[in-house]
Amino acid sequence: MSTPEQVRRVHQLRVVVEAADYDEAVRFYRDVLGMPEAMAFAEGGDDRVAILEAGRATLEIANPTHKRVIDEVEAGGRPSPRIRLAFEVDDSAAATDAAVEAGAGLVAAPVLTPWLSLNSRLDAPADLQITLFQETVSGEERSWTAGFGTDDTR
Repeated sequence: MSTPEQVRRVHQLRVVVEAADYDEAVRFYRDVLGMPEAMAFAEGGDDRVAILEAGRATLEIANPTHKRVIDEVEAGGRPSPRIRLAFEVDDSAAATDAAVEAGAGLVAAPVLTPWLSLNSRLDAPADLQITLFQETVSGEERSWTAGFGTDDTR
């Protein structure tokens, strides 16, 4: 929980991913998941980068025990890599189907988690493992659920 005297120094989170198949990665994340292109740059030759909008960004830091819990809940215990991207979507079942139809590998179909979101796990372009999640309750409703809060209030 931040206090009034803490100053926000970070204004944007960008996750930079090297994609061997650039066109496929851009097509998947921009066209299939619906992340609009904010800007793109090129210096010449085959030098290309696209910056895609992902809505609000957060950095989720989990200790090894919680990472294993997430892997058990979302993917039946299949370990995820140290860094995994999670995208909030309106309909995780439909988004998962669209992602699979577009070439993503299904790791685990959507499941209702103890934290009350509907999560699926996929192997996606650019060698990323991703979670697609749909919130089923508001943040306020979730805050009343056992185990939720901030570190200073638990």
